[in-house]
Formats: sequence, C-alpha cells, structure tokens
Amino acid sequence: MRGPLLAAAGGGLRAMGDGGPLARAIRAKLDAALQPTHLQVLDESWRHGGPPGAETHFSVVVVSGRFAGLPPLQRHRLVHAALRAELAGPLHALAIVARTPQQWESDPRVPPRPPCLGGSKQERRGAAAGGDSPGNQ
Repeated sequence: MRGPLLAAAGGGLRAMGDGGPLARAIRAKLDAALQPTHLQVLDESWRHGGPPGAETHFSVVVVSGRFAGLPPLQRHRLVHAALRAELAGPLHALAIVARTPQQWESDPRVPPRPPCLGGSKQERRGAAAGGDSPGNQ
C-alpha cells in the first residue's frame, strides 16, 4: 500500500492529492525508478524560511524492495540518481529515509529531523562581517 503524499502547510501537515509541481515530479520519478510499496513526499520549505510554494526543501520516505541488501549510502544514491535533474535545479535539500518493506513492517516510525538552524547565507555573512550585532553599533 502506498502512503499519502504529504505537504507542509504553515506549521502542520496536511494530506494532499498531488502537491506542487516539484512534489509531483519527485513522486513520479521515485515511483518509476524504485517501484516503492510506500512513498511519502513532504515539502518542508516552510521550515527553512521559504515563501509559500517555494518547493526547495523536501523529505522523502521510500520503502522499496530495490533496497534489499544495500547499505544506507547505496540506497540514498539510488534516490539521488532518480532525482538528479531536480537536485541540480530547484531542489535545494533532500532528507531521505530509505527502507526495505521488511524494515518498514517491523518499524514504520520515521526519525525526527533536526530543526533548521535558521538564517540565510546572506544573514550569516552579514554577521561575520560585523552586521547588526550589538557590539558593532
């Protein structure tokens, strides 16, 4: 059974029919390449300060028999290969949970992702160069 496509909305999660264009492309490419028995695609752009509809930060849970006998690094490489064009373009960050059907059946929990540390590269550069810190005013 395939899992629902999920997308972030504000601070919560809601089930969606298809998500945005990038979410749909991710789903279609992972379906074609890995024939998953369970697939979740989660747009987490909102957690990273992206504007609504940015579709830059995603997490995926992929359960596929193609992962049998492969270490985690090889599984991630299969996911990256399927999404090569997206990773070269609009997709900035991708968190991956890649399991075999047996692993998923024995433990369907997804580990929590660490919180975003916030700030953009420009903000960090400004702070490093003196920026608006209280000591520099």
